[in-house]
This record gives sequence, C-alpha cells and structure tokens, in this order.
Amino acid sequence: MAAAREDLSSSLSEDPASFVDQSAVDDSKSKSQNDFSNSDDFEYGFQRPEMNQNALSGTVDPYDCHLFLCYKNYESWPARVEGSESDRLPRLLAAALKSRKKEIQRNTRLTICEGRDGTESSNGDVLIFPDMIKYRGLTHFDVDSFVEDVLVKGGEWASGKIEALMGSHVFVCCHGSRDRRCGVCGPALVKKFQEEIESRGLKDQVFVSPCSHIGGHKYAGNLIIFTSSVQDKVTGHWYGYVSPDDVPILLDQHIGKGEIVDRLWRGQMGLSNEEQRLQQKGAEVHLDGINNGTSEKEQLQGGSDEGNRKDGANCCQGANGFSCCRDESVVENKGIAANGTFDSRNASTKDAHTLTSWFKKWEQSDIVTALAVIGAVASVTVAYSIYRRSA
Repeated sequence: MAAAREDLSSSLSEDPASFVDQSAVDDSKSKSQNDFSNSDDFEYGFQRPEMNQNALSGTVDPYDCHLFLCYKNYESWPARVEGSESDRLPRLLAAALKSRKKEIQRNTRLTICEGRDGTESSNGDVLIFPDMIKYRGLTHFDVDSFVEDVLVKGGEWASGKIEALMGSHVFVCCHGSRDRRCGVCGPALVKKFQEEIESRGLKDQVFVSPCSHIGGHKYAGNLIIFTSSVQDKVTGHWYGYVSPDDVPILLDQHIGKGEIVDRLWRGQMGLSNEEQRLQQKGAEVHLDGINNGTSEKEQLQGGSDEGNRKDGANCCQGANGFSCCRDESVVENKGIAANGTFDSRNASTKDAHTLTSWFKKWEQSDIVTALAVIGAVASVTVAYSIYRRSA
C-alpha cells in the first residue's frame, strides 16, 4: 500500500500537467498588487475624496523647538511608538519630556524619524531644530542626563558631542500603523524627493527622512521642511495635501527661492494658530515670516543702502540654480562672523556708530536748551533793567 502511494506521488510529480506556470502566478500577483495599490490610492492616497477639501492654514499647534529621535525603520513602528513597552528609548524620552515639561525652557515637540545604522542618521541620534544640531548615540540609559543638560539647562549634553546640521531637512510622515493615509502617501513622497534630489545633484544640500505621526492625518501627505531663510533664521514650515507632483515645486520655490507654497502651507514653528492664519492673508509669506504685501526682492531692496543686497555678491549658487542665500548685513549687525563665531570688530563698529549718533543727538538738544536758557536770562535782564529805570 505504501509503495503504491509512493508510485502515485512519483507519477504526479512527473506529470507535466501537475507543473504550475510560475510566470502566470507572478503576473497574477503583480496584477493583484497593482489593483490593491490603485484601490489604496482612491481610498487613502492622493485621489481620495477628502483630498484638498479642508483649509490648511493655522492647523499647526504652537511650539518652539522640535526634537527628532532617529529610531528603526518606519515600517516597524507601532501605532504609538512613543508609548510602546518594547521600544524603551522613545518611550523613556517621551516620558521625560512630559514629566519635566514645566522645567524645559521651550515648548518642545518629539517626533520619531527613521534611523539606519551606518548612515547619516543612525539609531539613537537626536536632531534639534531650530538649533540645527545633532547628538549621536542616545540610549535609554542617557535620557535623563540628556533632558537635564540640553532641554532644562539649555546647555550642551555632557555625555555627547554636538554636531552642526547643514542644508535643508525634510521630514515626511510615513506612519502607516497610526493612520493608513500617511502610510500610503508618505512613502511615495519620500521616493519622489529622493529621485528629485538625486537628479538635481542636491544630495549634500537637501535631506529627506520618513517620520512618525505629526498631527492632521486628514491632511496627508504631511511634511515639515527646516531650512534657513534669507535672514539666516532657521524656520520649520508644515505642508499638507502634498502630492508627488508638488515635490519639484517645494524644492524650487520653498528651498530654492525661500518662498512659501501658499496652497499647501499649514503653518510654522514659532507662531500661534491665529498668527499662522493672519500670516497668509493678502500677501506673500516668506520663510522668515515677512508678510507685508511686498515681494522678497522688494524687502531686500527697500531698506537703507547698507541693508541692500549688492548684485547677489553675498549669495552662493549651487547645482542647477539651487541657491543658499544669506543676508550678510544681518549677520554683521549682530557682531557674528560668517563662520558662526563672535566677531568683536563688527560689534565694536556697531557700538561706535551707535555712540556717535547718540552724541550727535545730545549736542543738538544741548544747543537748543542753551539757547532757551540764554533767551530766558536775556528776557529777565531786560525786564529788570526797565523796572529799575521806571523806579
């Protein structure tokens, strides 16, 4: 009986009819996946009915500082990664921020971004904006000292080395376990950014990373861009309803020219909800918050001769027209050199100019006062003289 079963099994395995056409199976799988992807796009992606149906401006809760903890791959994050028992580092950091909220100097947000060991952003690295600094290798053992040194005392972390962040940083919400819309839209946006950055030669100037929930699932695709404005001020701008077609526009207009893409703009770090709504009414909005009805060029040329930009002499031009302009007059007025160090010469020049102006004003006022006193004395003298004669 056993032998018969073996023979039957052998004959079936050798029967050509028993072989499955693997290419047909692969085609079927591919077709099924494509159908699923299209279905997702209509229900959760860029073609969903709610896309572009809500006002975006003023939908960012006010805050002043943003911490990004680099931690694992976005596909492995649970819905509440900051509260997961199995993810100690984000859980302990979130708990420390909450328990010491009243002691922390700035209103601070925590978001998880993707961390890959051996890359620019490894597991445990912490990025801080608008400071544009990074600390490497935070562990769950270090959380309390990090929060104490950096966030409560406002100094440097005694156990870590500080590194400066350069360029523009884009964080795209890809937290699919938290909301399906972010899981569908986010990865597509990251892929498009990576393609555009590669084709434009911006790999050393623009950095994109998947991140966890930032709020406003219904506005997916959601992303935040941290970059320097024309006044060398780092700002964090939030965008919603972003589609892959908008990525080149954001690179050209926001990062390249320093101009907000109004129709996608949700708000800005450092502004209240009302300020965000007012910021967008009736005028162009720029990275540094300029919003008085004039263009960026007019803002730069409308001041004194000292404040005007001189034919782009203070502007650096990168690949494919990509610029990283800075207003050097602002840096000089603060007494800060271009390398970020304090320049006493610039500060002394400014102080001397201020003192000279003060003395000029003092001399003018002194002359007026002296003339008034002389006039009063002369009047009294004449009156007294007339009185003596009449007496």
